Amino acid sequence: MVIVAVLYFLLPLVATFQFSLSMIRGTWSFQAYRVIFADAAFQATFTFSLVCALATIVLGAALVVPTAYWVRLRLPKLRPVVEFVTLLPLVIPPIVLVFGYLRLYNSSSWLPFTGSVAGTNLILVFGYTVLALPYMYRAVDTGMQAIDIRTLTEAAESLGAKRGAILWQVILPNVRPAVMSGAFLTFAIVIGEFVLASLLNRPAFGPYLQNIGANRAYEPAALAMISFAITWGCMVLLQLVGGRAPGRRREASVRRSLFSFARRAPR
Repeated sequence: MVIVAVLYFLLPLVATFQFSLSMIRGTWSFQAYRVIFADAAFQATFTFSLVCALATIVLGAALVVPTAYWVRLRLPKLRPVVEFVTLLPLVIPPIVLVFGYLRLYNSSSWLPFTGSVAGTNLILVFGYTVLALPYMYRAVDTGMQAIDIRTLTEAAESLGAKRGAILWQVILPNVRPAVMSGAFLTFAIVIGEFVLASLLNRPAFGPYLQNIGANRAYEPAALAMISFAITWGCMVLLQLVGGRAPGRRREASVRRSLFSFARRAPR
């Protein structure tokens, strides 16, 4: 069954890759890839989506890490409610989300975000953050579960640390692998997202993929392979980063965090 599953997955990839090399008749070449990489629209759209992905990762981490920390430390009874809210983006279709944005934040509303390019880009990043929320929250919450945040917080407070410093200098370093895992998943989601960027009319990578696929022959196959390489690269990095933390390394990280506070604590 494993062999059948591998063949089912790999054979279309092999066929797509072979087709992407057939742009010049009678020989295999990387001409389709050269055309794609030389396309100014590819560079512009990929750069735009890359910036949006980085902004989404920062915004998502800034939203999720304090929330998961506070819920686990002070509000454990609200944890099922927070989990339910973070899972809603998996139930609500993105097209419903984007039409809600257009309805609430159009140029004639009290918050006319879509009346400017910067405002529309901001709405797009907010939408990406919502779509990636289930994955970022699950990754961070799992990382929080693997450490004793209550003991760490009490130890840091006994050394004179404020709550913001505890979160930034003690908790975050110990859940960094979990945050990175959520970041790579967020990056993969943003790079390939189509609905939000298309309906908000933004020059993102997803609409560019659709446009090339509708008007070209060999370049879409090359783009498909590039997209697979980007996505699987993120997955490999996720596995590498996610496998570093447990055991002695995590304990050493905890000791280093508390030792740094102990050195700065007043005598």
